Amino acid sequence: MTLDLQQSFGQLCSTFVNDERLVGELWAEIVVHYSAKNRHYHTLAHVENLLQQAITFQEAIEDFEVLQFTIWYHDIIYNATRKDNEWQSAEKAKIRLAQLNLNAKRIERCAEQILLTQTHQVDHAPLDDQYLIDFDLSILGRDWDTYEEYAKQVRKEFKIYPKFLYRKGRKKALKAFLARPRIYATPLYYEKFEANARANLQREMDKL
Repeated sequence: MTLDLQQSFGQLCSTFVNDERLVGELWAEIVVHYSAKNRHYHTLAHVENLLQQAITFQEAIEDFEVLQFTIWYHDIIYNATRKDNEWQSAEKAKIRLAQLNLNAKRIERCAEQILLTQTHQVDHAPLDDQYLIDFDLSILGRDWDTYEEYAKQVRKEFKIYPKFLYRKGRKKALKAFLARPRIYATPLYYEKFEANARANLQREMDKL
């Protein structure tokens, strides 16, 4: 299934406002950010992948509209040299969702979910948050060819760093995931992806 991303975003926004100009401006902003030349993995294709997974589990998600907004905005700010991308993305989402007339509680939920994508830690978190993080980490448990392409795209996003520095940082990140008792929070994703994700992470680390 291929989504019409502009249509999907427009339909989501139209639930809250009747302002085509505003929605058009927000869509244009999203396209500019996710299509930036420094993006190789964190692109609109990544957003589409998460949205498709969310649609699959729509009936199990408590606030599907908020989760969709979280997916749209979770990587809107992305700079490989900075450590506050998630915070900046959350702040951007707060401003845009206020323009779309979401209430304060739902705006805060979206911001909280975006911040979770920094650590991907959802112990004892609401089920919506667990789904979000599992969607985001699902790439780790795909077949090796898909995973390897993902790893190459991430390397391109960090091309500013020389190989020895990238290897050091990447290995640290891979080891952190492997050290977790479990990578996936929801039972279905754990059953489907956990073993393969661990094999992929270890294989990438061995190749670095």
